Amino acid sequence: MGLDIKKIREDFPILKEKVHGKDLVYFDNAATTHKPKQVIDILSEYYSKYNSNVHRGVHYLSNKCTDANEETRIKVQNFIGAKESCEIIFTRGTTESINLVAFSFGEKFIKEGDEIIVSEMEHHSNLVPWQMLCQRKNAKLVKLPFSDNGELEIDLLPSLINNNTKLIAVNHISNALGTVNPIKEIIDIAHQNNVKVLVDAAQSIQHKKINVQELDADFLVFSAHKLYGPTGIGVLYGKKEILDQMPPWQGGGEMISTVSFEKSIYNELPFKFEAGTPNFIDIVGLGSAIDYVENIGLEVIDAYENELLQYATEKLSTINGLRIYGTAKNKASVISFLVEGIHFYDMGMLLDQMGIAVRTGTHCSETTMQHFDITGTVRASFSFYNTKEEIDALYNGISRICKMMGV
Repeated sequence: MGLDIKKIREDFPILKEKVHGKDLVYFDNAATTHKPKQVIDILSEYYSKYNSNVHRGVHYLSNKCTDANEETRIKVQNFIGAKESCEIIFTRGTTESINLVAFSFGEKFIKEGDEIIVSEMEHHSNLVPWQMLCQRKNAKLVKLPFSDNGELEIDLLPSLINNNTKLIAVNHISNALGTVNPIKEIIDIAHQNNVKVLVDAAQSIQHKKINVQELDADFLVFSAHKLYGPTGIGVLYGKKEILDQMPPWQGGGEMISTVSFEKSIYNELPFKFEAGTPNFIDIVGLGSAIDYVENIGLEVIDAYENELLQYATEKLSTINGLRIYGTAKNKASVISFLVEGIHFYDMGMLLDQMGIAVRTGTHCSETTMQHFDITGTVRASFSFYNTKEEIDALYNGISRICKMMGV
């Protein structure tokens, strides 16, 4: 079954907006996705009718929000194939989820001389927290490099692992290159050596069907706002047997069972890691976003976005002087490029004047840019609400800018 793109686009009010008098062409989906009216409406409904703090109330409004939050936890569990709902921890986003693991797992399991492997193509949020952990513990950070086509050098991984290796942190899909990494293979190699793996799924959760039990992932993290949901809400999945051993990383309400001046007894999972008032309305919005995506089908979405990627790759490759960074055989719907003689910032600004939104710069992945000895790229990232006609507009815009700039 194909996608009814016209009908889908009707669900996203922002796509009707004009930018500088032009129809909006939005190719910045790797940074954040737009929200369907179904998600927007449920946020408005809960703020208007049911707003009340969760878990600790006995009245109707609190129970209504509490039930909706826990229903979303089960939706997330089913969406990613987790074994138990208590393995789903709500956070503010991917960054907070990674920091939680870096602190809590680090406090429990990392000691001086231990090693953590991180890939060369990571977003800063999956690099800096591990650097900070290694500085605290006097541990060592080890780089898993990638080749010039943007593929991780997996053959090197076994030689990077030793008895001191405790964790591998790697993205499922690179936000800067679009590479789809062989996560299952990485996890298998790690587990053969008794090493845990954290998977950054911020760029894959909206494109690929994920089953954490099939992958055997120890941790997996993602953000709602990249899954057509609200900002300020994210998910940490962790295996229960590991989470049970990890200490809380924040103290406060909800994460405790009993408190006295002498000591506190911590709550059970998942609440041990959810100190304070959660972002309870946006959690409901995340549940609505999952409903929306599942109603369409991730397999259908993935197939269509791959079609867009192939079309755009072929189209842009015909532009003289344009180089695409990230040419892995297995890619998601991201194209990062430079045009010789045109700074990426100038390209982005001029495209914006045509109503075309792209991302420019390092994409919070400076190590990726350093690999290619560049300071940034232009990134066009596609969603299932994009069209080939919009890709034509991007092609025509780049071509026009090239002519304007005399390159």
